[in-house]
Amino acid sequence: MQNTALFDQILQLAKLLPQKEKIQLIEQISPEAKQVQAKTPSVKRRSLRGMWRTVNISENDIAAARHEMWGAFPRDDF
Repeated sequence: MQNTALFDQILQLAKLLPQKEKIQLIEQISPEAKQVQAKTPSVKRRSLRGMWRTVNISENDIAAARHEMWGAFPRDDF
């Protein structure tokens, strides 16, 4: 919580800087941010290919779901 408050204070101060000093600030911070990003391991994502392979959905299942969702549409009670 304290870090968030500090970040907000820094951000507000940075917004008050003249354009030239904002650019200098970005130039100072970006190489360090790139180094931190390069050191952070990327999360390997799991492939979703074949995710539904073992699920058997029949035409009747689909028709029942459609009837459940759309059975009362359009309503005349309002």
